[in-house]
Amino acid sequence: MNAYLPTLPQQPLTGWGRYPVRSCTLQRPEKIADLTASLSLPIPSLLLRGWGRSYGDAALNPSGQTILTERLNRMIAFDEQTGILRCEAGVTFEDLLRVFVPRGWFPSVTPGTKFVTMGGAIAFDVHGKNHHVDGSFARHVRSFNLVLASGETITCSRTENSDCFWATVGGMGLTGMITEVEITLRRIPTAYIQGHHIKAKNIEEAIALFERYESDYQYSVAWIDCLASGAALGRSILMLGNHAQVADLSPNQRSQPLAVQPPRRFQVFFDPPNTLLNHTTVSLFNSLYFNRQRSREVHKMIDYDTFFYPLDFLWDWNRLYGKRGFVQYQCVIPQAVSREALTEMLTLYSQKGWGSFLAVLKRLGEQASGWLSFPMAGYTLALDMPIQPGLWEFLAQLDDLVVRYGGRVYLAKDACLSAAAFRAMYPDFPQWLAVKSAIDPDNRFTSALAERLEIRPHPRTP
Repeated sequence: MNAYLPTLPQQPLTGWGRYPVRSCTLQRPEKIADLTASLSLPIPSLLLRGWGRSYGDAALNPSGQTILTERLNRMIAFDEQTGILRCEAGVTFEDLLRVFVPRGWFPSVTPGTKFVTMGGAIAFDVHGKNHHVDGSFARHVRSFNLVLASGETITCSRTENSDCFWATVGGMGLTGMITEVEITLRRIPTAYIQGHHIKAKNIEEAIALFERYESDYQYSVAWIDCLASGAALGRSILMLGNHAQVADLSPNQRSQPLAVQPPRRFQVFFDPPNTLLNHTTVSLFNSLYFNRQRSREVHKMIDYDTFFYPLDFLWDWNRLYGKRGFVQYQCVIPQAVSREALTEMLTLYSQKGWGSFLAVLKRLGEQASGWLSFPMAGYTLALDMPIQPGLWEFLAQLDDLVVRYGGRVYLAKDACLSAAAFRAMYPDFPQWLAVKSAIDPDNRFTSALAERLEIRPHPRTP
């Protein structure tokens, strides 16, 4: 026990996928000053953790201490003219939405859940439904403060300590502790999205529709029936959208264009049997979901919460996969070979017949970001897979396929990637490691993911 960061009892900890489970020593600081003070303590290693929405072991540090940032969530300053916000790294997207949507502002990029902190958004350079237009989160980060292993706090931006900026963006929290961030929000006229839903009969048509509409819509994503096969392989529903103008709303909505009803939320109170999500139940769900939209195209007005965060209404939805948990496998494939690679991947998955009620396809645009950032121009596919016999061998098979096509796996979702596959997927890793070795030579910042991927600084020159 110490005066700055009282240690909480050691406890089992997981990511959102509930796999793996690691015993971690936790701390929960009340002030940013406590973080700097922690570096002078005899702690072998540190790792910051937000709300734990990375899926695998990226936010676990069983070899040292895992520091919870949920109370470091203060708003510091906001410029109503420019949309520039300065806040602590523990502020979540939910916090931003609650405060700023009623004032006509929205995150420039948001992931598929609002329970992600600003520090986590930088550490994994999150992307959203608008990546093909607006890039990843890093594009809208002006600067952040980073506490180094030496205890020094530096400001990182594209022009100041730029090497630390690009190493920290997508750097999985392994370069230091992000404490304050400065980001740019976007102005919005309403709290609604003018949506356009289109059914695609297979993966070929889905990709063609993405390319046809990519210049017309700021946001795009597709739900995929991952168990469909044959001529229907990859049948999808594309969900496209733009921020609605006041004139687009109904008379009732126009009276309060920036106000929406809070979503009704439901709780999963128990772990269902591991067999609940099987080929039969998921096939039935997928068929009902695909066919409930009777017309090929539907235009609808959707509140932002429903459009961007469709699963957040169900607390602890990760329990639906049972006590053993699940992994979410998300990869990106370069655009030139996307059709071939995605067809091969969906065919393999359909043949397995494993249940996944969540399968998502997105179009990603050009990327100029961190050395370990995930996005690249092409298509990203995310598939949920319950933990079961044969899974690890199948994931290794998918990893080989992704490497063969020049793609990569998203480290925020990963739970089993090998060190060799990681290095093949992330060719800029040596540049990142050079910065890590310079600013954290003793490897004070690490994680279970880093240990699994054999990420450690270069030995010091005598």
